[in-house]
Amino acid sequence: MARMRCAECNSEVPLAAGERIGFRDDCSHCGADLHTCHNCTYHDPSAYNECREPNSERVSDRQRANRCDYFGPAEREGGSGDARKSALSQLDALFKK
Repeated sequence: MARMRCAECNSEVPLAAGERIGFRDDCSHCGADLHTCHNCTYHDPSAYNECREPNSERVSDRQRANRCDYFGPAEREGGSGDARKSALSQLDALFKK
C-alpha cells in the first residue's frame, strides 16, 4: 500500500497499489483538495514553472485542485497547515523586541 500525506494537515492518505488521486478527491481529515501541485511528486518551487515535469502546463493556484495529467502523489511530509503556523509563530517570537 502506497501512502501520501495531505499538504494541508499532514494526515496520511492511504492508497491501494495502482490507485490514483482523482481531480475531485479531498482529504477525509481536513477537506482540502488532494489533486494539487503541493501534493504532487513533481512539485518543486525551485524549478521552472515550479514543476519538474517539463511538459506540464502552468497552474496559477497550486493549493487548489487542478486537471494536470502528470500528477503523481508525493510521498513526502506535508504539513503546511499546523506545522507552518507553528513555524511562523516561532519566527515572530524570535524577532519580537
